Amino acid sequence: MNDTTPPSRARRYTLIGIAAVLAVILIGFLWIVALAPHPTDFAGGTRVKLADYHGADPTGVPAELKSAGLIEQGRYLARAADCTACHTSDGGVPFAGGRAFVLPFGTLYSTNITPDKETGIGNYSDANFLDAVHKGLGPNNTKLYPAMPFASYTSMTDADALAIKAYLFSLEPVHAPAPQNSLSFPFNQRSLMGVWAMLFNSDKRFEPRTERDPQWNRGAYLVEAMAHCGECHTPRNLFQALDQRQKFAGAVQAGWRAYNITPDPKSGIGAWSETDLAKYLAVGHAEGRGTATGPMGEAVDNSLQYLTGGDVSAIVTYLRSVSKISTSDLPEPKAGAAPASHAEGVAANVDPLGKAVYAGACAGCHDWTGVSPVIPYATLTGVRSVNDPTATNVVQIILSGAHRQTAEAHATMPAFGEAYSDEEIASLANYITARFGAQPSAVTAQNIATLRAQN
Repeated sequence: MNDTTPPSRARRYTLIGIAAVLAVILIGFLWIVALAPHPTDFAGGTRVKLADYHGADPTGVPAELKSAGLIEQGRYLARAADCTACHTSDGGVPFAGGRAFVLPFGTLYSTNITPDKETGIGNYSDANFLDAVHKGLGPNNTKLYPAMPFASYTSMTDADALAIKAYLFSLEPVHAPAPQNSLSFPFNQRSLMGVWAMLFNSDKRFEPRTERDPQWNRGAYLVEAMAHCGECHTPRNLFQALDQRQKFAGAVQAGWRAYNITPDPKSGIGAWSETDLAKYLAVGHAEGRGTATGPMGEAVDNSLQYLTGGDVSAIVTYLRSVSKISTSDLPEPKAGAAPASHAEGVAANVDPLGKAVYAGACAGCHDWTGVSPVIPYATLTGVRSVNDPTATNVVQIILSGAHRQTAEAHATMPAFGEAYSDEEIASLANYITARFGAQPSAVTAQNIATLRAQN
């Protein structure tokens, strides 16, 4: 008896296998691209064009600034869109670009958006500016990388985008050529960004939802089109576009963890009061919740602190309405202070090196209880970052320090990255999470070295 499969049958099995693989790929593509939800689909109801919405206009500047000039309105909107953070290098001139974004596939630099005609946007027409904001297209059809969040800004109205342009053109021109990007293949091929934009940029302006009130729609516009919160707080899909099915469930960006900001009471912000949320957004600190640092601290300092109280309330309203998502690796923050005695509060198996470093560098400001005797901004109890078993943001703050400057307070923590070794910082991070958090971390010296390389 011959056990060999006939060639015709083998070919048929091969074709069936190929067809099955292609079907899986097609289904996956449809799921990720064609069937992807709109950013506000979680709210249900009907989206309509802005011209067909009969409530108060949720776009533009708040009522307090309606009578202001175009440049003043543009300044408010530029702050709401947080243009400064990305387009300003460390210690550089605002809006002159040059900030480095260290990505897994290379380094990308932000561009100069002052009205300099050689190195900035001084030659941009209104159409050029709208193309950049809405479509990710520079002059001569140059494809912009989505580090410029045009897939979110595409919801911004033409009027608001052009008000921002008017403000930027009122600034002093700065001659500042952008450093050369250093991206690996194929990410250095800008033409591919056109394909990405075709798949993941709707190129549609903001559409209110008729069943929601004007405050909700205002919050939606501020969060989605202007502040682009999802660019940091929403995980990304296989193609590095925002995965709206996991909206605001948290992600890691630029080496920092942007936490879950859904209303889940344990791993998100569901346990926060509206006062907590509003204060955190407006000044970057809420008692018992923590202090904004890293990219979130920049968002407060450069953008959110300048918003009116009404706009902050609208953002809170919108965030409260988002679908709850439980993040399994984030335990509910530990409540209450740690023991006042340094001899209590941490299991014996925690590396004593971390305790020694904490005693020498941290206890003076943060205390053994975690409740700072110096300034509320330095209190550690209840803070999400010390209740994060990855300790990512704890490490980043130890390495780089923190500097906050708002109308309410000025707070600075020095950087300790040069003062301590990778092993010492890993041990310190593990001690902090063990003492003040709900679950200790297990950071290694190699983890510290990796994060150092991203700074």
